Amino acid sequence: LISTGGSGGHVIPATIFYDHLCEKNKVIISTDKRGLKYLDKENFEIIIINTPRLNNFFLLPLNLIIILFQIMKSFFLLRRKKIDYLFSTGGYMSLPLIIASKFIGIKIFLLEPNLVLGRANKLFLNLCEKIFCYNDKLKNFPDNLKNKMVQINPLIRKEFYKIKDDNDQNKKFRILIVGGSQGAEIFDNKVKNPIINLSKKFPLKIIQQTNKKNISNLINFYSKNNVENLIFNYDNNFVSYISQSDICITRAGATTLAELSFLNVPFIAVPLPSSKDNHQFENANFYFKKKCCWVIEQNDLENNLEQVLREIFQNKTDFVEKKENLKKLNYQNSWNNVNQKILESINEN
Repeated sequence: LISTGGSGGHVIPATIFYDHLCEKNKVIISTDKRGLKYLDKENFEIIIINTPRLNNFFLLPLNLIIILFQIMKSFFLLRRKKIDYLFSTGGYMSLPLIIASKFIGIKIFLLEPNLVLGRANKLFLNLCEKIFCYNDKLKNFPDNLKNKMVQINPLIRKEFYKIKDDNDQNKKFRILIVGGSQGAEIFDNKVKNPIINLSKKFPLKIIQQTNKKNISNLINFYSKNNVENLIFNYDNNFVSYISQSDICITRAGATTLAELSFLNVPFIAVPLPSSKDNHQFENANFYFKKKCCWVIEQNDLENNLEQVLREIFQNKTDFVEKKENLKKLNYQNSWNNVNQKILESINEN
């Protein structure tokens, strides 16, 4: 059973785990209602478990009763489905299943894709067999539990391994703008004017993710200013948008950065300031230190973006260097290598 929910940052890794495990195992996915929109109901056996947050003091007694009920529900679910292993992609939504699994004796595995150990994973760390991480130097990770850490290459959707580089040099420079599964309204407001200014001198195509309600507004804005554009809402065709792009302006979710990195697309990261424990900054800083990306603080986005892009257009040396550094970073990342590491870690327990 794979437990997930909430945002695409949790659910997408769950679907990748599913693909790694389903060939030789019966796999079920558990999610809350928020995570359901990122799953294709026809491709997965899905169970809904809605775990309430415990951050509302006035609702705390009621929410504790609900969680107790969910633990009992999870207990009978795990028994009925004859679950041997539980995988959690992080988040409070896994709490009932993890407690029930530990009570029954089911082996628990966690995933931490960020460079900062998440609060839920830190809480569950004593209960798990192993925790899969992309880096062995996570912030806030207890030294006495580092023996549980299994470092793997970033989880990338299987279709990404089938994409080849586009080496067509006689084309418009294609900029992908993506705010993650939750969208980023600030990108809609702060990015378009620098883009229009640059388009007057450099041939551009904009590929931008936005909320459904804003798609027509952005199409009209770019078209009115004679900028070729492709505007989309968050969907499962993201791999094709990345493969069409030369550079990306993005939030710094672990999965998005890993996918951009794997396809050797240099990116300008704009970490979400309110991300828990500032994990998006740490994710971006990892690639920045390896000279694979640029980082702009959200407050400086509109002022600095045009300058950064202008320097890239005028002198491609830095851009090419970052692209080459991404290739070096990912040359050993293959589906089989990741698959083997996951299965070995399960079997040794």
